[in-house]
Amino acid sequence: MASLPLAAMAQSDDFGLDFTLEAQKKLSKVMNLSFEGELRTRDNTKTVDRWSAGLSLDYKAAKWLKFSAGYTLLYDNNERISYFDATDDEVLDGDVDAGDPKKYAKYWATRHRFSLSATFDKKLFGDFRFSLRERWQYTYRPEYTVDQRWSYYDNAYDGKPKTYESKNVHVLRSRLQVEYDKKGLAVTPYASVEFFNGWSLQKTRFQTGLDWKLSKQHSLGFFYRYQTVRDDEDDLEPNRHMIGLGYKFKF
Repeated sequence: MASLPLAAMAQSDDFGLDFTLEAQKKLSKVMNLSFEGELRTRDNTKTVDRWSAGLSLDYKAAKWLKFSAGYTLLYDNNERISYFDATDDEVLDGDVDAGDPKKYAKYWATRHRFSLSATFDKKLFGDFRFSLRERWQYTYRPEYTVDQRWSYYDNAYDGKPKTYESKNVHVLRSRLQVEYDKKGLAVTPYASVEFFNGWSLQKTRFQTGLDWKLSKQHSLGFFYRYQTVRDDEDDLEPNRHMIGLGYKFKF
């Protein structure tokens, strides 16, 4: 048990998979309603990272402007490590050093996420479409209590409950994307870069992929993503490579 969280602290990049299913209903010429389910893995695909399910509403205000609003329920596989500080008795006695791992908890818990987006897009240089999406994202993590934590010092569970306080996180996500959108072509390749900003830059996400339109109702999406993390609320999240596969149905 003790070796698992220590492995999670390694500095090497992680690898995961991302699977999505989306159903989209056209409500009018300018409005769509979508439902999306997602599964992500981490730890080189060995661990389920999270499940999620969300609803979103899109409104096409103009040919070049779209607004969106959404809600997502996230069910996360959390890992948390606390560390010894200079005032701990074990540090004062010289048994451990300040900054050494102290206790570890792993648990599943929910988060609630709301978002508002504005997307500007325009075709330039022939069939290349450029878009800028600005998204405000608010995530609420409810208070959660675990029954006990693993103690690295005692090499055993401590038998004491630990409560993690609720948390509110506001993030501005700015994504710039270019795609080759040629009329009559079933495959649309794209590349994008996205910045996650709180009070500072938290993440940068680079992604390239393609959307494959199988018919008027069915399409597949494939992507490769590399995400770097600087300052994020997910304590143990490393830089990560990810391969994604998605299916979309329109009705």
